[in-house]
Amino acid sequence: MARGRGQSASQGLTWNGWGPAKADQEAHVPEGTGGTPPRTLAEALRTQGDGSLVALLRARPDLLSPVPSDLSQLATRAGTRASVVRALERLDRFTLQTAEALAVATEPAPYDTLRALLTGDEGDPEIEAALPRAVETLRDRALIWGADDRLRLVRTARELLAPSPTHPSPTGLGPTVAEATAGMSPGRLQEILTTAGLPSTHDPVSAVASLTALFTDRTRMAALLDTAPVDALSVLDRLVWGPPYGEVTSSPTPPVQWLRDRGLLLPATTRTVVLPREAALHLRAGRAHRTPEPVAPTVAPRASDASTDARPQVVDNTAAGQAYTALATIEELAKDWNEGGPNVLRAGGLSVRDLKRTATALDVTEPVAAFWVELAFTAGLLAADGEADERYAPTPAYDDWQELPAPQRWARLATAWLTATRTPGLVGGQDSKGRTLAALGPDLDRGAAPEVRRRILDLLATLPEGTAPDPESLLARLRWERPLRGASGTGRHDDLRARLAAWTLNEAEMLGVTGRGALASHARALLGPSDDATRTPGDGAGAPAELAAAGLRAARALAPLLPEPLDHVLLQADLTAVAPGPLLRPLAELLAIAADVESKGGATVYRFTPGSVRRALDAGQSASDLHDFLRNHSRTPVPQPLAYLIDDVARKHGHLRVGAASAYVRCDDEAVLDEILADKRSQGLRLRRLAPTVLAAHADAVTLLDGLRVMGFAPAAESAEGDVMITRAHAHRTPPRTAPAPVPDGPPTPDTALLGAAVKAIRAGDLAATVVHKPVPEPSGSGSAALASAAAASRNGALPRTTSAETLATVQAAAMTGSAVWIGYVNADGAASQRVIAPVRVEGGYVTGYDHTADEVRTYPLHRITGVAELADDPA
Repeated sequence: MARGRGQSASQGLTWNGWGPAKADQEAHVPEGTGGTPPRTLAEALRTQGDGSLVALLRARPDLLSPVPSDLSQLATRAGTRASVVRALERLDRFTLQTAEALAVATEPAPYDTLRALLTGDEGDPEIEAALPRAVETLRDRALIWGADDRLRLVRTARELLAPSPTHPSPTGLGPTVAEATAGMSPGRLQEILTTAGLPSTHDPVSAVASLTALFTDRTRMAALLDTAPVDALSVLDRLVWGPPYGEVTSSPTPPVQWLRDRGLLLPATTRTVVLPREAALHLRAGRAHRTPEPVAPTVAPRASDASTDARPQVVDNTAAGQAYTALATIEELAKDWNEGGPNVLRAGGLSVRDLKRTATALDVTEPVAAFWVELAFTAGLLAADGEADERYAPTPAYDDWQELPAPQRWARLATAWLTATRTPGLVGGQDSKGRTLAALGPDLDRGAAPEVRRRILDLLATLPEGTAPDPESLLARLRWERPLRGASGTGRHDDLRARLAAWTLNEAEMLGVTGRGALASHARALLGPSDDATRTPGDGAGAPAELAAAGLRAARALAPLLPEPLDHVLLQADLTAVAPGPLLRPLAELLAIAADVESKGGATVYRFTPGSVRRALDAGQSASDLHDFLRNHSRTPVPQPLAYLIDDVARKHGHLRVGAASAYVRCDDEAVLDEILADKRSQGLRLRRLAPTVLAAHADAVTLLDGLRVMGFAPAAESAEGDVMITRAHAHRTPPRTAPAPVPDGPPTPDTALLGAAVKAIRAGDLAATVVHKPVPEPSGSGSAALASAAAASRNGALPRTTSAETLATVQAAAMTGSAVWIGYVNADGAASQRVIAPVRVEGGYVTGYDHTADEVRTYPLHRITGVAELADDPA
């Protein structure tokens, strides 16, 4: 078809988009059918096997809450708006495009019509190859039903995806000719037919059919457009791919008037026109979408990786180094909060000031500190203590975690991170009410986080070992897999999933899951075998038992990559000690008390100072203990300056003693006390001499100790008995706490056992609801109006109603003949249900029989049976 090009006839016509629709959901009321094609979704579900129902419930777990009583209820629930929206959000781009194309087709649509809408007149082998999978996915998720010659969208899905003036379709198509001319006068329809060169008709229905036939006839439509002015074709070019609506002035331009006279633009409102769907499809050469995307974008490797040698080994070593750093950082964080960490804000979480202080203590930026704090919290290693003055502190689980080997400690952190809905990247941002989001606060859960993390790692696992991905190609793949999850109502992509992806890549690098951007070998073990054919993109990481097994695999893979802890350091003459690698825990703990960390990295440098040596003496070490400790754990001789430093501090340590008077100072050397009283810095302590060797103070003992140390003395605390007190850091622990449970984005994926039981219950309930039973005979006599009404209710599908005598006689007869009956039953809670049972024993006011609905033998009180009816055909 030839279309002219020229200047746009935009005078009097503007193009604009439209807002979201307000579509109401429609519930199906299915019935059983025989050999005829299914008329409803429920009838279509009854023709499917148990495997198809299991696949449906696995893909749409919200249908299981609670378990539907029968297939009719399952179909009704599958057609609700909330459930359909959730199902559509989990479709990939091409499957969604397939549903959108079906929404603009006449219902029911044959498979060939759907294929033509996606491939167009020229065809497309890739689309034709991918279309069967997309149709099968939609059918498995109960979004379409019917055979290939009669495909139907669930009505709610059609309402959501079909074009309307208030809800533009992603296809960019407008309403059909019949929909656009619904309110048009018959006279105007005849004018359009005449101008378009069509014969007049006798009624509006035939007029609409004649105009529709013209627009769908490629030959006649091409001939009509060949006569169009160039500017009119330019107008069509602007509308053809959408939005199909435009505003017109009271005096439209000649090109616009030409199109209106021939029905190529039909009135939508008094000031709005629309391009009919049939005309747009002709101009598009039959395509419903401008750019179908049948094939998922490929995750490309990063360009710099092509020239890297020995990449897998470099990646594993880098990731292992980061894993060791992660363990050391968590331990340092717990040590910083060991005596009771920051206070909990009244609204929950960590204050900005405390986060800054923690970042300084860890020597990292605040966003990185927020990640480590959240990771420790997610793993259950940190929590609030729950006291009146609530503070954060390590949990008892932290002490157990410390006793594990390093690979297992890392696996605990990695599995907690993989499944957590806590999102540290949000810290510092604002919520919907403009409040700042705090670390450890209550508003950091995002249900999509585990899905995005798992999917990104799965995609990294598809690349060759040692290969890092190109971030843009990774984001393009994620958008293709979940186009609706990342789109807002305005068509713009919400950046949450993109930000989650960026945060995942950064966090995986810090945690040691990746090295230099590529997935490490121990992380591949954590993920387990990746099979895209059996796992839906974005599925969770699995059950706790599976996670534990994956963690053990990852720990075994990581173990050879981590350095063995050392039992020695290298002492140097400048009062430093160099630890050339990770140290054994007893050595590291004592060295952390006796020296200050000066630098970290592949080797840690510790510096001995008078303050650090005094700290070791306060902790109960003697000078001889320190000498022996250094001599036994140093590969180099103990330098003389270090030995002198220890002896000098030890000689002064305890020379002054502080107790409670409020507090007091005593010393055998009166000159020392005179020196203290003469020092102006002691005025704040409010000291006075009680005896030649004793000073009393109004300050408490701790303040007095600190004040004297600032003045350059080295006092020691003493007990009420006069003994020197050994001061050790008080380890504050919370009561036992469980790790915070993830907040899922929706119902969790049910396991195989639950799915099997649910399908069994649904089948049984459907049998009871659809089984054919004999009508309850209507009683005769003037006093039986109530029974006649009950019989009529039974015929209309309600619970059967019979007298106690009739119920007893019927179940006794069924027990004697071994046949099944249909009963109505009300349990102790007042819930009514229909059941099909085969009675085997009737005695003592109870009937015992095999319940086909529950698939087990049960006993029912006769007084709770509302009525009974014989079955036309015994289901057993």
